[in-house]
Amino acid sequence: MKAGVIPFAVAAVLSLLAPFTQAAYPEKNIQYIIPFVAGGESDIMARWQQSVFRKKYKSELIVVNRPGAGGGLAWSLLNGLSADGYSIVGCNLPHIVLQPLEGQVQYKTEDITPAYWFHYTADALIVAADSPYKTFGDLVKAVKAAPGKMTFAGSATFSANHVAHEKFNLYTDTKSTYVPFKGTGEMIQSIIGKHVTGAMSYVPLAMQQKSRMRMLAVALDKRHPAFPDVPTFKELGFKWVDGAYRGVAVPKSTPRDIQKRVSDMMAELNKDPDILKLMADGGFEVVDVPFDKSAAFMAERSKDYMEAAKRMGLVK
Repeated sequence: MKAGVIPFAVAAVLSLLAPFTQAAYPEKNIQYIIPFVAGGESDIMARWQQSVFRKKYKSELIVVNRPGAGGGLAWSLLNGLSADGYSIVGCNLPHIVLQPLEGQVQYKTEDITPAYWFHYTADALIVAADSPYKTFGDLVKAVKAAPGKMTFAGSATFSANHVAHEKFNLYTDTKSTYVPFKGTGEMIQSIIGKHVTGAMSYVPLAMQQKSRMRMLAVALDKRHPAFPDVPTFKELGFKWVDGAYRGVAVPKSTPRDIQKRVSDMMAELNKDPDILKLMADGGFEVVDVPFDKSAAFMAERSKDYMEAAKRMGLVK
C-alpha cells in the first residue's frame, strides 16, 4: 500500500464512525456561566437545564453565577474562555444590543456569538395586589395626571424591562420614571411596599407573586392561560409583543462545527418534556433559534431596540 493512501474499505468504515464520534459531545462537564445573580429568570432556566442535562448526558452542566454590570461583566469575559464547546455563557436580548451603545461595558455586540436562543419571557405591567389601580386604563389615567411623578421598577438599565418602560411611555403618550434594581428580591419588596407605582417585569414574576401582585397587561399574541382576565397590549391597541430573549453564547473563535454541537445540544434540552412543562408552568415562552439563524434573528430584533435606544438617548 502506498504511503498516505487509505484503502477504500477502511475509508468506508471511518466515514461510518464519524457521526458516532461527533455524537459523543458532550463527553465531560460543561461550565455554564450565568451573568446574573441567582433567583432570576436566567438562573431559574439554567437550573432546569442543569437537571435535564444530567439525565440526558450523565455529566454536569456546572452553573456559575457571575453577575456584574447588568450582565456586562460576564459578556466582556466571554471571548477569553476556551473555544472547545465546554464553556458557554447565558446571553440576553436586548441587553447585548443596548449596553454597548451606552458605552459603559467592555464588549461590543459583535463580540457576542450566540449558539442558541431557547425562550423569551413576555413583558408584563404589574402593580401590588392592593394597588388602587385595578386596570390598565386606571393606571394610564393616573400617570397622565401626574407627569414624571409615577415610578416603575425593573431589572437593570438597558434591559428588556427598561425598553418596556420606554414603550409604555411612548405608546400611552405619558411620562413616568424608570427605577432599576439589581435583584428581583429587592424589586418585589419595592412593589409590594408600594415604594414604586408598579413594575415593568415579566410573566414569571407575575405567576410567582400572583397572590401579592396584579398584572394589568401582557405583551403576548394571546392572553396567558394563567391570567385569562388580563388583556394583551395588542388588545389595548398597541403593537407590542416582546420581552427578554435568552440563549447561550460561545467564544467568537469557536469553530462552526463546535457551535453546531452546542446549538444541537441546547435544542435537545429545549424540547425535553420536563423542560417544556416547567417553562409552560413558569410563564416562559419557547423559541427555537439555532446558531445558523441567530444573526438574522438578532438583526430583526435590533430594529425594534434601536427605536427604544433613541428614546433612551443612546443614539441620535
